[in-house]
Amino acid sequence: MIPQENNIDIHSQFYRYLSAYILVALSGCLGNVVDGIIVGNLISEDGVSAINLSKPIVQFIFTLHLLINAGAGMLVAYALGQKKVDLARNYFTWALTLSVGLGIILALVGGLLFPHQTARLLCSNEQILPLARDYMQVLLIGGPAFILMWGLSTMVGVDGSPRLVSLAVIIDNTVNLLLDIVFIQWLDWGITGSSAATVVGHLVGIAILLSHWRKPDNRRLRLHLSTQGLGRTWQRIVSQGAPLAVASICLTLLLFSANKIVLSTTGRTGIFVFALCMNLLQIYNLYVSGTCQTLQSLGAIQVGKRDEQGLRTVIRKGFRFITASMAITCLIVWIFPQGIAKLFGCDETEMLVQSVPALRVFALSFIPFCYIYVLMIIYKLYHQHSMALFISFALSLTVIPVLWLMAKFMPQYMWYSYLIAYLIEAVIILILHRARHIQFRLQS
Repeated sequence: MIPQENNIDIHSQFYRYLSAYILVALSGCLGNVVDGIIVGNLISEDGVSAINLSKPIVQFIFTLHLLINAGAGMLVAYALGQKKVDLARNYFTWALTLSVGLGIILALVGGLLFPHQTARLLCSNEQILPLARDYMQVLLIGGPAFILMWGLSTMVGVDGSPRLVSLAVIIDNTVNLLLDIVFIQWLDWGITGSSAATVVGHLVGIAILLSHWRKPDNRRLRLHLSTQGLGRTWQRIVSQGAPLAVASICLTLLLFSANKIVLSTTGRTGIFVFALCMNLLQIYNLYVSGTCQTLQSLGAIQVGKRDEQGLRTVIRKGFRFITASMAITCLIVWIFPQGIAKLFGCDETEMLVQSVPALRVFALSFIPFCYIYVLMIIYKLYHQHSMALFISFALSLTVIPVLWLMAKFMPQYMWYSYLIAYLIEAVIILILHRARHIQFRLQS
């Protein structure tokens, strides 16, 4: 039995962490959605498609964040749970250093040296290409702001200030929204203004997060650089973040491949409809990211304490929250599919007609995706690393061959590809779980 006092404490901590991390996810997930809505209404439907074609870039930057900061965040949480403060500070410092360094490399290579080549790689439609290039270049130059915003949010939350993270992300997205209108409409920067607004919003959010250390005596995390055992430190950071990073890089490949397949199969109309569906996925990602980061941080602390019951309580609450959130979202999409399309500035009849079945199918498709993603974190917490790694690969890579086959042989049913692929994955995971006799118990 869980002591009543401990149960109440975990309950309050869960919702504090969850609310903070959902707001953190806004900076990575909802930023593109807001951009899409504003661009669709102030520029064109092609602008929405250009933003969707840029999503592999954002996802790749997010992959770097997961590889470094998600892994380091779990290690920091383990160390703090075991009261090893110096070790936690060392992980924090190296994660911060790696984040800034990789962000700068990405900005130099993609944003300054090869912006046109990058855009051409992602967009083959000549009508959309100029918009895609202008949007992508600013995103790449602002890469350090993206990865640092997400990294600091993770660390500040683990260090006990999830409310400051909430405040930073709220202001980040508010600035993004306001500057979208200012840069696009008033300053006439076009789609470049949209990506510039996102980067400036992240810079403001970073400034707010740094205020966490104005009173360093009250903070457990601070800069503490130790080169002793450096190779092992980096190895542990990367290995901890690897399952999430692999899942994210597979999602990057999926976004890239899916855009290519849809654009070549259905053209300009289809890529816009697909952009709507991917924006719907961003909404689901709010629940997934918030739930998973809560499981990583609060769940890892329970693992560090060897509190089996506390960990199970966190997991149960995570599943309940994500189930309710998905049910509500799916219901809204099924009732108002055309309203969602019009929200993104769609006024072409053909696009509106095609968006209705696609949005409804994708609303159902993302439900098994969300459960599988959360299950990957649970396997990781219970040190079932091989299963977590398998899910990381399968989560996105299964979709690519299914989508290709459907587009080639049954293009009229292409939008069902995601649902079919995720159901196949769920069956495979169940078979492997039973075949390996896996039990969710903390190792002694």
